[in-house]
This record gives sequence, structure tokens and C-alpha cells, in this order.
Amino acid sequence: MKAQISIIGCGWLGLPLAKHLLKEGFVVKGSTTSNTKLKSLKSHGILPYVVALHEDKISGNYAEFLKGSDTLIINVPPGLRKSPNKNHTKEILQLLNAVALSTVKNILFISSISVYKDDENFSNITETILPNANSNSGQQLIEIEKLLRNPKNNNTTILRFGGLFDEERHPGLFLSKKTMNTNPEAPINLIHKHDCIGIITAVLKKEIWNTTFNAVYPLHPNKKDYYTNYCLKREMTVPKFNETEKSKGKLIDSSKLVQILNYKFKQAP
Repeated sequence: MKAQISIIGCGWLGLPLAKHLLKEGFVVKGSTTSNTKLKSLKSHGILPYVVALHEDKISGNYAEFLKGSDTLIINVPPGLRKSPNKNHTKEILQLLNAVALSTVKNILFISSISVYKDDENFSNITETILPNANSNSGQQLIEIEKLLRNPKNNNTTILRFGGLFDEERHPGLFLSKKTMNTNPEAPINLIHKHDCIGIITAVLKKEIWNTTFNAVYPLHPNKKDYYTNYCLKREMTVPKFNETEKSKGKLIDSSKLVQILNYKFKQAP
């Protein structure tokens, strides 16, 4: 019998992830917040559901979405740029309450390196460093990670991804259009969508649970050099950086992931 996985959030990352897991032999249930996307999910072989998280409830047929799945992948960004006053922690708590009544035994949570704050020393960050974010989004992710580490009956693994990109969605495309960018000396911490999918698949197939991984490509040139070269190669406007202020940043270490998963990053930034 094929293992069944539910993915909440079949968007930019979740949809190609679901398609890949189908090829790997999993049965995949996928959620969207839009009825108009159900047909698209179904056309790829994904069992589609409309599910939306709210601070006080979950809308949609979430019980059926979770039913029969061994593993739940939570791939829902906080969305605080559009709704800065939203309590994303409460949204995830609603989901975890539903999970407690379901067949789900394993949870894979897509978190972010934003749980760590930037500093002027560009500190080397391993998973042994306690999260210390001072941003609203980062602090809420820290609280969610704490909730996930105290499950009633679930195994949980947390993946802290760096800046996600692919060829069509790359930070260089946006930085070149800004009139001024900050922190030119800070190291980059990027990860390609293909590597995100590869890492998630490795966790599932190797059944690596109850741990936390930092996940970024293990090369860290500074922002000014990297984005200047990126734009020059593509004949784009070279981004301008504010060099009058001390740069702040961090250097994310993914060596734990490489060692435990025996993972080789495939796509350089």
C-alpha cells in the first residue's frame, strides 16, 4: 500500500513538490484556498481540497484532507506582509488541533532562517543556536516551532529554508529594480526550489523525524558581489547598495543536513 501524504499549501513550492512526490510513489492530497485551483491540482493527479486556516477555525473539508495520511507537510507562509496584524501562530494551532484527531503521525514543517536575527558579526548559525528573531514573522515562527516540538502523538521535523528561488523568481530580479539596497557585506543564504524538494523527499524516504535542519546552499558570497555579478551576466541594471551603514547579516550552516541526509546540493544560486 502506498504511503499517503497531505500537503497544506500547494503554491509555488507545494505544487511542484506534490508532483514530484507522486512520481516517487506517494499518494498525495493537496490543499488550496481557491476553488478555481482545484481542477489544476486534480489534473496533476493530486487529490484536491479547499482548506483555509483562520485564527479561530479552519474552513473547508480539512478532516477529509487529513484522513488516511501518515504525514502532513505544512507549507503555509505567515503572510504577515499583507496582513501584519495577523496571528499566524493561532492559525497553525487550529491546524494542530485538527491533526490531533486525524491519522497523521508525522509532521514536516517548512520554517525559515528568519527565526535568527541578523547581526554585524555575520554569526555562523548552526541548529545549536537558539532562535532569536526580533521581527514579527520570525517571532511567530519561533512560537510555532515550540508548539510543534511538544506534540501529543506526532513525530516532527522542522526545515528552516533560506531565501527560496528559481529561474523565474530570484531576489536579483527584485534588487535590481530597487533604488537602494541594504547590507552589502552580508553573506547570502539562498536555496533553489529543486533542492528544497530534494531535501523534503530525503527526509520522507529516510524517515528522519524529531529534528531540525537549516537548509541553504553552502556558498555565501556577500550580497553586493553576488547580486552585481548576477545582474551583469544577465545585462540587467546593477543594484545600488547603501554602504554608509554597517552591514548586518548571518551565515547559515547546513552541514548537519548534509551529514545526516547524505544530501548533495544540486543547484547553486
